[in-house]
Amino acid sequence: MIRVLLVDDQPLLRSGFRALLDLEDDIEVVAEAADGQEGIALAREHLPDVALVDIRMPVLDGIETTRRIAADPGLDRVHVVILTNYGLDEYVFDALRAGAAGFLVKDVLPEDFLHGVRVAARGDVLLSPAITRRLIGTYVSRPHPGDTGTGVGLEELTRREREAVALVAKGLSNDRIAERMVITPVTAKTHVNRAMTKLRARDRAQLVVLAYESGLVTPRASGS
Repeated sequence: MIRVLLVDDQPLLRSGFRALLDLEDDIEVVAEAADGQEGIALAREHLPDVALVDIRMPVLDGIETTRRIAADPGLDRVHVVILTNYGLDEYVFDALRAGAAGFLVKDVLPEDFLHGVRVAARGDVLLSPAITRRLIGTYVSRPHPGDTGTGVGLEELTRREREAVALVAKGLSNDRIAERMVITPVTAKTHVNRAMTKLRARDRAQLVVLAYESGLVTPRASGS
């Protein structure tokens, strides 16, 4: 069962999301919050698999909410998905850098919304390759004062781990990575997980951001 926390300051939207999620046999909404501060408290209480967090809220916005969840060792299994009305804006990229697993636009089709929740619960990146290229290509080169990144360089990785990270950044699943690297999916997953550990990345989404920020992958190269 996928446990979901809804964090949005608009009651009507929360009700709509809950009604949709409650129809699914494998998804359970465990709590709702009207702002980020309440959302963090409820995340600690209920330990959801996925937190659906509005990017713009009073009291505590989605970016800071994501950052605090990502920094809390007790919430390391909570995958934050950002909800936005605005599509690809800089706030979304900042949320990814803060630790979000991906994002969903609020007017997405219901089936795509449900698919996104399930993808996030698995720990996969909730970004298509095309969206990743547009998002990273627009914002990754901008300075972000005060951000120290992961504190660990790509030199910590083996050649095969670097190759796996580059393929994650291109939007490939473990099965596709295995095909490209001519290895088993289990070995591909091992390379990705070891890279995440060495780079102190919370999830695959952070691997994507780090791969672009470090120059391992460029927006132009990611189309290959």
